[in-house]
Amino acid sequence: MNYQANDRIRIALIGAGGMGNGDVRDALLNPGVEFVGAADIYDSRLDRIKEVYGAGTFTTRDYREILSRSDVDAVIVATPDHLHARISIDALNAGKDVYCEKPMVQTIDEGHQVMAASAKNASRVFMVGSQYASALAFAKIRSLLKSGAIGELNLVESWLDRNTALGAWQYSIPPDASPRNIDWDRFIAHAPKRPFEPIRLFRWRNYQDYGTAVAGDLFVHLVTGLHTATESEGPKRIYATGGIRYWKDGRDVPDTMFGLIEYPKSERHPEFTFAMRVNFKSSEPQERFGFKFVGSEGTITTDIRSVTLSRKPREKEPGYTIGTFAKAQQEAFVAQYRKQYPAQASTMETMTEEGEQRWVAGSDAHRDHMAAFIQAVRTRKPHFENARFGLAAAGPALLANTSYFERRVCLWDAKTLKAG
Repeated sequence: MNYQANDRIRIALIGAGGMGNGDVRDALLNPGVEFVGAADIYDSRLDRIKEVYGAGTFTTRDYREILSRSDVDAVIVATPDHLHARISIDALNAGKDVYCEKPMVQTIDEGHQVMAASAKNASRVFMVGSQYASALAFAKIRSLLKSGAIGELNLVESWLDRNTALGAWQYSIPPDASPRNIDWDRFIAHAPKRPFEPIRLFRWRNYQDYGTAVAGDLFVHLVTGLHTATESEGPKRIYATGGIRYWKDGRDVPDTMFGLIEYPKSERHPEFTFAMRVNFKSSEPQERFGFKFVGSEGTITTDIRSVTLSRKPREKEPGYTIGTFAKAQQEAFVAQYRKQYPAQASTMETMTEEGEQRWVAGSDAHRDHMAAFIQAVRTRKPHFENARFGLAAAGPALLANTSYFERRVCLWDAKTLKAG
């Protein structure tokens, strides 16, 4: 399709770090998208924007200058987590469509503020940037679960392990970092005031003041994938444990975390337990990601690149343990047993037959997710990963942090999206 000039979607970036730049590259893969500007608090990142996209590209330290421009249709918010809510709300109120990186917010209260701003500006598209919502693997799993391919779901296990310094957020600190070329106060914003310390900016995920720890960075992906596959509204109880096991570098958040979440029975799924694991020193050769959905008659596994269905139907009869009974009692038991379970008969109906199937889901979920945003902006038909979906995924993840730091089980109301 050929797009006319008025079909162009002009995007700008707020937060020009690695994630934000990647989002821009993915956005520009879509026809009719134009990149017009960026805001960041570190001057060198703005210089790099001009190096890549041209000297005429608009850049600023103040994101509000981006929002005031009439040549900006949509913004990508890829700042540290503690700035997501304020910037997203300001962008919506300025009439911009918004792609906000995950987690949508740093706190549950902020989530409700973003939901309110999105409802107030209902003509604007708001989408959360957690790509598993657009992953083909989870769409396939959703169809398998709906078909009853593994019987009744009872357990889901997930893991996202890493074994590199960069995977553990040990990002590079530029040698020229100073108050001269960094707007420190704009970075701190409403967080506790601190003197200039560049490590807290360039490795902000390591600190509670600015990030959301393992749970907000990675658990939220796992919850997003689960909710996409099961169409769940959310859990009822959350518990997490872990610690700083390897990266003892001054961070105040865990590098290893295990979460257990209980999902109640709903119209869309039975009651089940969801287990999540992240380990930043996994001793594996590369990042490991996976899901295992366990049902009464089989399992579904995925590594995002493929989906495997393994069927193991329920046993047709329970068997017996009578070897310690006297011979007469053994004979009596077998006679009684065969009345209830006639030989070669199936009285326990199975939904599947034993076997294994595999599907390749090889598309790039990041690119697909950004394409979904661009399509929503163009058609004005929002993607389902809206503000409510964003908080439904972020809320349980954020409560995993609360559980970890406060050493308690947390409750969640999936209807009101509030902690119990």
